[in-house]
Amino acid sequence: MEAPFHDLADLFRQLGLPDDPAAIEQFIGSHRPLPPGMRLCEAPFWTTSQAQFLRDDIRDDADWSVVADALALRLSA
Repeated sequence: MEAPFHDLADLFRQLGLPDDPAAIEQFIGSHRPLPPGMRLCEAPFWTTSQAQFLRDDIRDDADWSVVADALALRLSA
């Protein structure tokens, strides 16, 4: 059985954010760069519930962690 795959749009939808490509690019552009060493869940632009999802659910769910890592990389660039 193949594991489910989540993409960036799925993550944005899960976080309650606009999930169309232009909105995702705008979000990344306006929130980058993350300071060196800052974990994605620690970024100041998340709501409490968004940060909690990133901290708890992604830590426990490899499917979400892959796409969260991709977002963290794009925010760090």
